[in-house]
Amino acid sequence: MHTNENLITTPVTEELLRGALDVERTHHGLLPHRLPAAARRQIPDEQLATAEAQPSGVRLTFRTRATTVELDTLPTKRVYRGFPPPADGVYDLLADGRLAARATVAGGNVREITDMVTQASELHEGPAGTARFGELPPGEKEVEIWLPHNEITEVIALRTDAPVEPPAPRDRKVWLHHGSSISHGSNAAYPTEVWPALAATAGGVELVNLGFGGSALLDPFTARAMRDTPADLISLKIGINIVNTDAMRLRAFTPAVHGFLDIVREGHPTAPLLVVSPVLCPVQEDTPGPLVPDFDGGTLRFRATGDPAERAAGRLTLNVIRDELARIVARRAADDPNLHYLDGRELYGAADYAELPLPDEVHPDPAGHRRIGENFARLVFAGTGPFATATR
Repeated sequence: MHTNENLITTPVTEELLRGALDVERTHHGLLPHRLPAAARRQIPDEQLATAEAQPSGVRLTFRTRATTVELDTLPTKRVYRGFPPPADGVYDLLADGRLAARATVAGGNVREITDMVTQASELHEGPAGTARFGELPPGEKEVEIWLPHNEITEVIALRTDAPVEPPAPRDRKVWLHHGSSISHGSNAAYPTEVWPALAATAGGVELVNLGFGGSALLDPFTARAMRDTPADLISLKIGINIVNTDAMRLRAFTPAVHGFLDIVREGHPTAPLLVVSPVLCPVQEDTPGPLVPDFDGGTLRFRATGDPAERAAGRLTLNVIRDELARIVARRAADDPNLHYLDGRELYGAADYAELPLPDEVHPDPAGHRRIGENFARLVFAGTGPFATATR
């Protein structure tokens, strides 16, 4: 980490962060969280503890005339024992909404996953580093630095070659979204190209992304966090992780969905609320979980291990969940005209799979994220979509 003594140092405060529900002060700096402290105290496993601390959709926002910006951070990166480390997470800098520069931070902490099934891990500590952005557009501008969606990131210091001011208030609607690893950004290349970020840009809204890899499991503490978060538009992408983990049967799933919706509605009784079923995932369409990693051929893929014959006994598959979500929403919409349903296969279906297959059989590649984001914007934010009139 190298400090340019000619730059101005500005303390990083909560006022400069968007997209986080809480900020923790650590020994190094600020650690954004996407769940509040009360929810974090109820997290049952390392999977969600890691996912909510990875700042998908979180950005540092300020106004400045600076053409050089440096951001010191301490990343925590995840690697799987026996596999090459992933590429360093990317920081996207936008100037007045347009991508102006990208940077990475080498080094940092490394959390080594020693068991893919249990997610057991070991932490190896490393040094902080600097994301440096130069030759930015001249003149006064609003700068957004989107933090890596796939690395826990402690923000330490901000330096610029011109003074920094807090961002101007925005009158854009706030879109609060909850989903699984695809919403979190698995296999997306850049933080601004995770599908909810692409859809938010197209829809002209402010994103709060509660996509948690492997952890969209209808947890009541997540519902309460959504209930208590200011929002104008709300979407819930439900189902894939419940099937992946074989977390419950149909008898438990139906009241769990009702309970989650009831809690969200306590804080947002009339906001447009969209329930989205899973996108196409052939390995789980009619085969129950649990899902397990498969390393045959040296490439990570996933396969479902349940018995399709057990659907009659309440085992869940994606098709079972889609039918049940459509039924739940239709029943509730009689008393809740702002509740809507979208079949996830309209975002990514059979034709999309044929053109843009899922590399690991579960997660889309960067082109797949773009396809999902474009389809969501078209179906939800545009025309007669459920969020269209609210954003005009």
